[in-house]
Amino acid sequence: MTRPVARLVPLHLACAILAVQGAQASDEIQVYNAEINTPGQFSLQLHGNYVPQGRTAAGYPGGMVPDGAFNGTPEFALGLTDFWEIGLYLPYAVTRDGDFESGGFKLRTLFVSPHAHDRSFFGGVNFELSYAPRLFAESHWNTEIRPILGLRRRSIELIVNPIVDLALSGSRRQADFAPAARLALILSPQWAIGVEHYADYGPLHDFLSPGRREQVSFLVADHGGAGFDLDLGVGRGWTRGSDDMVVKGILSWAF
Repeated sequence: MTRPVARLVPLHLACAILAVQGAQASDEIQVYNAEINTPGQFSLQLHGNYVPQGRTAAGYPGGMVPDGAFNGTPEFALGLTDFWEIGLYLPYAVTRDGDFESGGFKLRTLFVSPHAHDRSFFGGVNFELSYAPRLFAESHWNTEIRPILGLRRRSIELIVNPIVDLALSGSRRQADFAPAARLALILSPQWAIGVEHYADYGPLHDFLSPGRREQVSFLVADHGGAGFDLDLGVGRGWTRGSDDMVVKGILSWAF
């Protein structure tokens, strides 16, 4: 499946929704696959996820309650070279009480193997800087480092994102480990299905106990082509630190 937009993928095996302690609202649930816009190409992705059955208490004082909340973001991306892309996110949420809330902003810069879609082995790294109100994150200023490691063999694709999140402000300035992964079966140039798994292990220096870690698995289906892509998934949480059910989607256009 061709993907003109940054980081939309055929299929996924991963894990990472709302962190258990010091959680951030999940405006983006996605495994990065090292595919970016061509130089000068602009794209728009609309991310959205809804928690029909989730945790009924916020992960920290003043945070958002996951159950019944919708999180999303428009993502604007521009390809600069065949290995470099930049992006801007404008997160938002509709709370369980129906209130619309702005989530600040995120800036990212992504470096990847050129023409990753045509490679058997590919990789990259994404750097992100974000500012968020207290409702969305325990600390206002945060950064994310997301390595991308991928292997593609015929119709099978495996991608791992060993993500490290770091709070830059507030009293909880520590690095958290929140890996994501995807295993994809590519059915045709337009269709793919698979599994994603998202996790949050907590601080690097002191992982959370197994039951408090976030562990969420998604069944996903992707359709792409002609400058428009659609990614849909339904996720199930496996621990008490996870939401029971999450529905996600991404609409993408390239210009």
